[in-house]
Amino acid sequence: MISVTSVEVLAHYKLRLSFNDGLVRDVDLSYLQDRGPIFEPLRDPTFFASVRVDPEARTVVWPNGADLDPLVLHGDFTSASNKQTA
Repeated sequence: MISVTSVEVLAHYKLRLSFNDGLVRDVDLSYLQDRGPIFEPLRDPTFFASVRVDPEARTVVWPNGADLDPLVLHGDFTSASNKQTA
């Protein structure tokens, strides 16, 4: 099972993620700004930078409970409404 092992904030809406299979990937999450109320706080760069890896969910999470599927972040699937990978 793919999981996120570390996260580094590169810029607003940009993260560098490491996965348990050794992949390191930079992701642009700017598409989240229009993905509903749970992601609205991420518009604030300071809040976005509060991201962490949740050891139980094994993915990135924010203090408001927003999280993302690690398989999408890994690049295995694409978002249904966004043709780019996470």
